[in-house]
Amino acid sequence: MIYNKDIAFRTAELLLKIKAVKLSPNDLFTWASGIKSPIYCDNRITLSYPEIRTFIRQNFVKSIQESSFEPEAIAGVATGGIAQGALIAQELGLPFAYVRSGKKDHGLTNQIEGELRNEQRVVVVEDLISTGSSSLGAVEALRGIGCNVKGMVAIFTYNLPKAEKSFKEADCDLITLTDYEHLIQRAAEIGYIKEADIKVLQDFKQSLS
Repeated sequence: MIYNKDIAFRTAELLLKIKAVKLSPNDLFTWASGIKSPIYCDNRITLSYPEIRTFIRQNFVKSIQESSFEPEAIAGVATGGIAQGALIAQELGLPFAYVRSGKKDHGLTNQIEGELRNEQRVVVVEDLISTGSSSLGAVEALRGIGCNVKGMVAIFTYNLPKAEKSFKEADCDLITLTDYEHLIQRAAEIGYIKEADIKVLQDFKQSLS
């Protein structure tokens, strides 16, 4: 679910302002999941803009404080969730760790970097949710070492049915600052996309339903 409707539109507006959202109806992007898409959202670029970075951090913190999560630690998903996760943990005065997609093949072969306790209540931070596979892989890794994962926060979600189903099955609540619908609506309102683009984006979303 989105944290707040007004925040959803404002977050979408900020992402569009810095061109974090790329549209390419004819030369499709390939997501990590292998899905071919006319849209790509690169939230990492928000870190280069202090005001936007602060806005995102502050609303992540508010969304966590107003939730029932009551975390004892914050964990970021590598790599997109690491920086924001660390900023959130700093503001909340909580321990921070991050989760790789898999174990390293050298050194201590860690998948989770940082110290987390058994039964510690953890909130996971992501930059973006598409199918949810990699994000929930981090949740599984944390639960595998005994952490009590209370939920996840993310900047943006494509609201794909597969992701919604996967999060429900994993019993992991998801709170996002904005989503596909709010992003497309704001993009159309400010002229970031043309009417023909809207049809392409709607058809793409429908094809994944």
